[in-house]
Amino acid sequence: MVLQLPRRTLSLDAPVVMGILNVTPDSFSDGGRHRTVGAALQRAREMIGEGAGIIDVGGESTRPGSAAVGESEEIDRVVPVVEAIRRELDVVISIDTMKPAVMRAACAAGAELINDVYALQAPGALDVAREAGAAVCLMHMQGQPKTMQQAPHYDDVLAEVRDFLAERVAACEQAGIPRSRLCVDPGIGFGKRLEHNLALLARVDALAAGLPVLIGVSRKTMFGELLGRPVGERLPGALAVAAIAVWQGAAIVRVHDVRATADAIRVAQALREFRKAK
Repeated sequence: MVLQLPRRTLSLDAPVVMGILNVTPDSFSDGGRHRTVGAALQRAREMIGEGAGIIDVGGESTRPGSAAVGESEEIDRVVPVVEAIRRELDVVISIDTMKPAVMRAACAAGAELINDVYALQAPGALDVAREAGAAVCLMHMQGQPKTMQQAPHYDDVLAEVRDFLAERVAACEQAGIPRSRLCVDPGIGFGKRLEHNLALLARVDALAAGLPVLIGVSRKTMFGELLGRPVGERLPGALAVAAIAVWQGAAIVRVHDVRATADAIRVAQALREFRKAK
């Protein structure tokens, strides 16, 4: 399996680690650490050395309760970082944004993948993605970041998330974005209670519909609820989920802790391949 990028392909024959690079002052776990271009570039370099195949640059926090950022400010945060990474490092760059103007600016600066928690639903987003030739990750979110955790409700979370993603894939195809450029993300923690997250993570294999699946659970609140752990002590839970997701066929795992996750999913993939061969 491959993901088509503007001028090359990303092989997904083995799971790929997407390293999170937040250039924001208010990310829930690492806000403010990588706000300068130099600090962001150094962190990108470190993550590549630890095994990241994608660097996901974000300039607006989407944690529950987070406030929106203006598009000009977001562009000012992310574009210099994307340009610096593209200039100095050979890695796939993803832009984590909901805003078409930010997508356009970041792709012009060298981003090859649009990681959109709003699944290209913003007016003009489909056109920007098509014109840029970028790959796209379509994520499910119930509600908006500021209010999404207030009262999430589903009658059948697996079916509803799967149907939403299928609808967004169809919208992309109708807009001229081929399936070869698409991957999907069930949006763990985005408008979902613990039981909803567990239901989705237990059936990652049912979400794919022939497309690569991205899973992002790094340091999330579900581990605080499930294990009673603060943000800095959630890595073991996240590694367990990453390994189980890869066992079910997840293609991309989005994380802060690259080295540990790369090791965990490499072991999980080796066991999965060995089992398939028998």
